[in-house]
Amino acid sequence: MTSAPGRRSSTFTRLLRHGFTDPSDAERFLDSPGLAPVRNDPVLLDALGGTADPDLALHGLVRLLEAQETATARQELLDTVIAAKPLRDRLLGVLGASEALAEHLARHPRDWQALVTYEPRDLHPGVEEFERGLADVTDPVSLRVAYRRCLLSIAARDVCGTVEVSQTAAELADLATATLRAALALAEADAPEDAALCRLAVIAMGKCGGHELNYVSDVDVIFVGEAAGDADEDKALRAATRLASHMMRICSETTVEGSIWPVDANLRPEGRNGPLVRTLASHLAYYQRWAKTWEFQALLKARPVAGDLALGAEYTAALRPLVWQAAERDNFVADVQEMRRRVVANIPAAEVDRQLKLGPGGLRDVEFAVQLLQLVHGRADPSLRSGTTLDALKALAAGGYVGRADAAQLDEAYRFLRSLEHRIQLHRLRRTHLVPEDEADLRRLGRSLGLRTEPVATLTREWRRHTSVVRRLHEKLFYRPLLDAVAALAPGEARLSAEAARERMVALGYADPASALRHLEALASGVTRKAAIQRTLLPVLLGWFADSADPDAGLLNFRKVSDALGKTPWYLRLLRDEGAAAENLARVLSAGRLAPDLLMRAPEAVALLGDGDGGGLTPRSRASLEQEVLAAVRRADNAVQGVTAARGVRRRELFRTAAADIVGSYGTESQPAEADQGALVDLVGGAVSDLTAATLAGTLRAVVREGWGDTLPTRFTVIGMGRFGGHELGYGSDADVLFVHEPRDGVDEREASEAANKVVAEMRRLLQVPSADPPLLVDADLRPEGKSGPLVRTLGSYEAYYRRWALVWERHALLRAEPVAGDEELGRRFVELIDPLRYPAGGLDEDAVREIRRLKARMESERLPRGADPKLHAKLGPGGLSDVEWTVQLLQLRHGAEVPGLRTTRTREALIAAREAGLMSEEDAGTLDEAWVLATRVRNAVMLVRGRAADTFPTVPRELAAVGRYLGYGPGHAGDMLDAYRRTARRARGVVEELFYGGA
Repeated sequence: MTSAPGRRSSTFTRLLRHGFTDPSDAERFLDSPGLAPVRNDPVLLDALGGTADPDLALHGLVRLLEAQETATARQELLDTVIAAKPLRDRLLGVLGASEALAEHLARHPRDWQALVTYEPRDLHPGVEEFERGLADVTDPVSLRVAYRRCLLSIAARDVCGTVEVSQTAAELADLATATLRAALALAEADAPEDAALCRLAVIAMGKCGGHELNYVSDVDVIFVGEAAGDADEDKALRAATRLASHMMRICSETTVEGSIWPVDANLRPEGRNGPLVRTLASHLAYYQRWAKTWEFQALLKARPVAGDLALGAEYTAALRPLVWQAAERDNFVADVQEMRRRVVANIPAAEVDRQLKLGPGGLRDVEFAVQLLQLVHGRADPSLRSGTTLDALKALAAGGYVGRADAAQLDEAYRFLRSLEHRIQLHRLRRTHLVPEDEADLRRLGRSLGLRTEPVATLTREWRRHTSVVRRLHEKLFYRPLLDAVAALAPGEARLSAEAARERMVALGYADPASALRHLEALASGVTRKAAIQRTLLPVLLGWFADSADPDAGLLNFRKVSDALGKTPWYLRLLRDEGAAAENLARVLSAGRLAPDLLMRAPEAVALLGDGDGGGLTPRSRASLEQEVLAAVRRADNAVQGVTAARGVRRRELFRTAAADIVGSYGTESQPAEADQGALVDLVGGAVSDLTAATLAGTLRAVVREGWGDTLPTRFTVIGMGRFGGHELGYGSDADVLFVHEPRDGVDEREASEAANKVVAEMRRLLQVPSADPPLLVDADLRPEGKSGPLVRTLGSYEAYYRRWALVWERHALLRAEPVAGDEELGRRFVELIDPLRYPAGGLDEDAVREIRRLKARMESERLPRGADPKLHAKLGPGGLSDVEWTVQLLQLRHGAEVPGLRTTRTREALIAAREAGLMSEEDAGTLDEAWVLATRVRNAVMLVRGRAADTFPTVPRELAAVGRYLGYGPGHAGDMLDAYRRTARRARGVVEELFYGGA
């Protein structure tokens, strides 16, 4: 039938107004034979316009009419649609939201009548009603048809708003329960002899067990089997396994009617590697001995649903007590949080921002937070033991375990996100948790959720708002009530009991919860602005402290810093307004003793942590450090004041370097940990070496200025040796040096020598005077004749000694010599003097090579501390620093004259040069570099954690865990760290054996 132009235009406009996006197609469908009689009926158009996708609903209605087998059936459907509003809203609502269910109706055209019933009991069907709906199934195909018919009624109530999202999820779980029972009945009917041998219980897990299932989701189950009567247990378990496998196939396999959903039994003990069916005793033994934290978390939702329900009840009764003991396990909170981080890390990068379930701020964040709190407090409070997320959240709020306002916001966000997830899956009945990118899909989703004005923009805005709320609250949810437990609350507001607060602190890893709660009370109590800001900061800070190996120390140190700086106007404002500052401070205060000790001596250095983009933690150059130190010395009244100022700069810059190292090693929420471990080693080595050089330059200037004015009677320079000369100092390293002088013209050599010795003695004294600043030990034992020789020599004396007496070890030591302070010209001439010694033309003769190897072997046997494990000694052990450095230095002595790149004091640069010159393979160079970097990191870690230098791993478990955390190992993985170190060192030792001892 052809419409007049005017009429067509009018209809076209009306269809647009009713929400159709393709009015031309819509007109064509309305003109089809089935709908022509009612094409202008305003009731029909209004009803179509009220659906999520009017075009989709109209298309589905036309297909359904065409599928009716007789004209009478078509007329019955059409009359009912026009006359019966409940049916009209339900049917068109489903057709406009679900392409898959429209397809089902087109294949089974009489199933629309399942939507006609509109009785009170139909509004909230349960397992019993769904079992009646599946009662007539005889095979997997008819089960799928009946399942979809039941799903139609759930979807109809959902899209019409008759029930809210938690009820829909419960109905889906009840339908799954009825379906599992029907599938098991089919399997038993096919193998009655197996059914007679065994008792088989099906335990629902995950969302099905929690009574909060999606439209399309794996149904997680665990199977428990026992022998029936006097049957043999092995035969019974084999029979139960066959029944369970058959039941899973009935639900999962694709037939002409598609599949229902996969049944997933991978949450069982040992996962897919374990037996599909176990006895109750076997389950219990596994969970008592082997189960991981996440397995107890999964058991929160365990619920018997099919098969032998009495056996299922025995299972839950036996295992439930173990669930509530899980929070007592070591690293409990860290394990749960680490599992959550792994889930996020495994999301493909292109999907993270669209992941409704697993992404940051998604459904899983709410579920993990709620489950964590349930496991901590559910042992003492049975009201918290619900397997349903929203019910558990409500109980947590009622008990004061979660703030009421936070719980209300999370409840709202969770309901929105679950509704969005339902609508996404309902469209094609496919398992997905990704928010689509197509605008038409977003428009349909927005309209399905009642967002009719600018549905795409409004949906996107609401989705982002709710994920932001979840992201902000999900971790803070765990910590904020701790403050409420020690702070004044509004009348009527529930709070954690003292015991519940203690339980939560223990779960977080606090060894002394009573002291921790006292610190919280001191920080957060009262009505001052300072206390109010602390109450805002502490929930987040507590989470960061708990992420460390020593939360107690982190909180105690934070209290000390806050007590010292609490009255300054900028301190709390810095932490509140710059997220990086607060997180950086939390990392630094809980990573060990060194950085907090440096900070406590001058707490105002905390300002370095909050320089916007993190520039405040970037180590300063030697030139700028020297400029500041020399300026401070000039302002000082005497040498003591000048050196005190220089040491103060050194303390502050050590803190800056340590903080940068810790933050880079731990990572932050916005910046992952530095992947290049060598970069962190170079950062520390370069920064500490530059700082030491600037401190020596300032001390030299202060001493000379006080004793001789502007000019010392002799030129004087300081030569860095060892790690100092190699730009590889660690936090606890002494400064190895040589002192060189040369009398000025007309100055008596004895007078010059006395002046130089006085300078050295005074420098060393002032740098070690006890004070609030860490001492700088200056070691000159690498000088000619060692401790027996004079502390200071003239350049000529060095020349005469080296020309006549230089031993192999002294030439070896000179490989690291580099001027660091004092007269630059004299330093340059000293380098010219020693270059022929350390890079001899023609290399080393065989006697010298043998002597170096002999010295190395003697050092390994004599200097290793008694009782130390050689394999874990970072300096002298096999594959440690000494092995790598002596191997590189032997190559420098032998080939430095002809390979310019080897003429460097830095180990890693020399390794690169040796590789590029073909003196070692790329693989060997990489092995040595990896071992050297790791050993250096271990030494730095030990100093940061213990506050004193050592070359071996700590033996105290908490200190060892802190070293592991610095090196990138999570809680409970200290053993993995030690194994990794041994492997790395063993590989390096193999290269050393070949290159150093093998005559390379």
